[in-house]
Amino acid sequence: MSRKDTVNSLFMRKAEPSATPAPASKSPERVRSGAISAMGASLQEMSEGARAAARLQEQLSAGHAVIELDPAAVSDSSVGDRISIEVDPGFEELVTSIKQHGQQVPILVRPATDRADRYQIAYGRRRLRAASRLGAKVRAVVQNLSDDELVIAQGKENLDRQDLSFIEKALFALRLEEAGYKRDTILAALSTDKADLSRYISIARSLPGSIVQAIGPAPKAGRSRWMALAETISSSGKKIEGLIVEPSFLQLPSDERFAKVLSAAASPKKKAGSGEHWRNAKGQKAARIERIGKTTRISFDERVVPEFAAFVTDRLEALHAEFEERRRDR
Repeated sequence: MSRKDTVNSLFMRKAEPSATPAPASKSPERVRSGAISAMGASLQEMSEGARAAARLQEQLSAGHAVIELDPAAVSDSSVGDRISIEVDPGFEELVTSIKQHGQQVPILVRPATDRADRYQIAYGRRRLRAASRLGAKVRAVVQNLSDDELVIAQGKENLDRQDLSFIEKALFALRLEEAGYKRDTILAALSTDKADLSRYISIARSLPGSIVQAIGPAPKAGRSRWMALAETISSSGKKIEGLIVEPSFLQLPSDERFAKVLSAAASPKKKAGSGEHWRNAKGQKAARIERIGKTTRISFDERVVPEFAAFVTDRLEALHAEFEERRRDR
């Protein structure tokens, strides 16, 4: 029913229907007054307000409306994709830019499930932090997102802006897996394939979190250099732990910190001819024994003793048991 029909039904008195037609002079009496007109205007305002509210709700649901939120009302998502560092010149530049020119790009949030006045962020954490630092409202798009949709939006936005470094992508992938997300969702969030995803997760697992945190995102360090660090870091743990707590180290840009750690983790160069050899009964060099720190490596020459390495590997448990028994008998 239109507003006009609503008003007519409320404020017009119509003749009761009868079996015989009413005389021509007996037409329905129409009653109008200033009060009635005012009531009609009020109803119109209420109707327009309701329509506006409905439009706003539709826009929010579709993510088309940008609104301003108190940064304190926005919480982090369950899976972080960034490495936060204490010294971040880029963040200070962002704060200055927003202070001078305002926030140009809104963040994306979804309504929190536990409270109507709370939100959870999908992306835009640095902009949220900048707004909080400035004591300003943060401009945001609100969308109703599922958990999977949230992490996919989170990954897509960062990848589109080339904002995540290799190690941040690797940590993001590992955190998503540990949080129980399906591989298809993780693949979509990172726009990658299964082989690359496995490499991301493998490298992230092999690196101590404290060292990665101290290095930071290192945007110029790609996969090959992080792989090199992952392969060499185990033998230099104590040296690196001492390095990353030095104040001079923490003041370096992230890429320089990475270079320092990679250099410290690199194995010392071996002198030519170093190490020992084991010779078989024929006097042939069948294996090379290298001792580096607390690590001993034995490399069998398969051309001289084919299949012997597999034989030794299968007997490691028995050899170790024999060793323990002899040590007890001493």
